[in-house]
Amino acid sequence: FEILAISLQSAMETVEKLEIKLTDFAKKHAKEIQHDPAFRQRFLQMCAPLGVDPLSSKKGFWGQLLGMGDFYYELALKVVEICYANRSKNGGIISVSEVKSILSSRKTKFQLCGQVTKAYTQDDIEIAINKLHKLGGGFRTVQIGKSKMILSVPTELDNDHMEIMSLAQIYGGSISFDRIRGDKGWNADRCQRAIDLLLTEGMAWVDNYQGHTLYWIPSIWKQQKR
Repeated sequence: FEILAISLQSAMETVEKLEIKLTDFAKKHAKEIQHDPAFRQRFLQMCAPLGVDPLSSKKGFWGQLLGMGDFYYELALKVVEICYANRSKNGGIISVSEVKSILSSRKTKFQLCGQVTKAYTQDDIEIAINKLHKLGGGFRTVQIGKSKMILSVPTELDNDHMEIMSLAQIYGGSISFDRIRGDKGWNADRCQRAIDLLLTEGMAWVDNYQGHTLYWIPSIWKQQKR
């Protein structure tokens, strides 16, 4: 127990020293953290292992030092607005890149430390959504194939649903039963179960043409159109 206590004390002292160094680094590079999105991402990656949350409200130490909490709050509100506005079209799933494109087309600006900025990235959007996820409400990001997508509904998607949407990326935004069974080797019941949920939630649309049935994933299709 004595050895364990010494090891624990040593670990705590190491963490404290790292936190001090992190604070000094943040003070020295505050402007770069605030206004350079790539630099900001690297800094947040440094914070994570130490459990430091520099995105806390402006009342806390990190909020007073960097003032980024309000920026991510405002960004999250804009992302939520876009998700809700497009939910009837995509069933509550939209790519992070599409959200960024919509914000850019609107020339959306944010307040960061008293200054107006348009310098934000897809990584910033993901961080804003992950902050929302902690509050509940269904908002979260998921990886589908090569794309990061935002889910704005509480529907739970399992691996089969993700696989179908990943296949749709390969085939230009649509998928058929034959392609699913050919690529995945699933039986008809498994295909039907996965497709039915996507159709029910509005995440997929059915297209019957000349005896052929395709299932379109609008969020995937729109992403590939750009």
